[in-house]
Amino acid sequence: MATLFLIVIYLAFISLGLPDALLGSAWPVMRPDLGAPLEAAGLLAMIVAAGTIVSSLLSGRLIAKLGTGPLTLLSCLMTAAALLGFSFAPSLFWLALLAIPLGLGAGAVDAALNHYVATHYEAHHMSWLHCFWGVGATASPLLMSYFIKEHDSWRAGYTAVAVIQFGLVIVLLVTLPLWKKVSAQRLTLADEKEAAQAAAKGADRSKKTEALPAERPLRLRGVKMTLLAFLFYCGVETMVGLWGASFLVGSRGISPVTAAGWISLYYGGITVGRLITGFITLKVGNRTLILAGQLISALGAVLLLLPLPDFVMLTGFVLIGLGFAPVYPGFIHETPARFGRANSAKLIGYQMAVAYTGTTFLPPLFGVLASQAGIGLFPIVTLIFVLLMLLCSEQVIRSLRKSI
Repeated sequence: MATLFLIVIYLAFISLGLPDALLGSAWPVMRPDLGAPLEAAGLLAMIVAAGTIVSSLLSGRLIAKLGTGPLTLLSCLMTAAALLGFSFAPSLFWLALLAIPLGLGAGAVDAALNHYVATHYEAHHMSWLHCFWGVGATASPLLMSYFIKEHDSWRAGYTAVAVIQFGLVIVLLVTLPLWKKVSAQRLTLADEKEAAQAAAKGADRSKKTEALPAERPLRLRGVKMTLLAFLFYCGVETMVGLWGASFLVGSRGISPVTAAGWISLYYGGITVGRLITGFITLKVGNRTLILAGQLISALGAVLLLLPLPDFVMLTGFVLIGLGFAPVYPGFIHETPARFGRANSAKLIGYQMAVAYTGTTFLPPLFGVLASQAGIGLFPIVTLIFVLLMLLCSEQVIRSLRKSI
């Protein structure tokens, strides 16, 4: 039953990833069809991310009131309905309106599932959880590319993804009774494990992490820089997915169909990287993997800057995706260890909110910059954000070392 429950969680994260890559891959075709300006994609992304900020901040209350299972079901249903609405939207106004439930549906379930896995499962489960997000994010541009090429319709692409999303809603509905049963089992197992470890050390349960001032978690050493690292990571991850295709079409002269496929490979790099990282975490710690990932993504951004053949540029997108793979799940899984289990639920909610703040403002800001100075700045801005994330992450580690 526990294995089946994990599969359900993974499927829920597929539903979380499906909408994330659609807009960027379809925008070169959507924009002229709707008569929208280039930077309007940033506005839509901002609305979606704003909704996720609100729902992630409210996730604690929503989980307490509804439970993780029903909340996940309702959130998936909201995103499915919003995606179906996108396929019929006659104008930019309707897309903006539908972006609200799309964002609200994503935020609460993201924070809830991340907290659950970070608290009750090992690091490799966290990597694989986000690997399944990558499955959704990789599949949706491929579907969109197919429908643009074969049917000359971005709307049919949105319809296909909405149908898949409704299928996941049915799976979540059927398995709804499992959530409470498995949750109770995991809590019991976790308590027994803690008691056994404490007994092996000849002491009562350690209360070190539980004694931290959970009512003021933002004052803990390293928290603020961690939030900044989340801001830059999610901002640049979304920016690459949203504007990568427009960069390829507008700056490199790549066809929209090919560009959508290449952005799918970027998300494929994240997905495959997280699958591999899940195995590597059995031998290598999160901190080492996070640093290695940041350096690899910086290398990928450098390749986009250089006047190299198209194949090498494709390698740059894949490297950025592979480098991003261990960063986000590693950050989240480190939260209980760095700041205490008593603070992890609240802090992960804050992290989700700040992460979505990055996705709300950084990609649209780049859209405004690109509309004024040109889409060719994309590789430079990508590299700057990656380096800022790296600096914040390393500062967290230095701060925690000083507190030991």
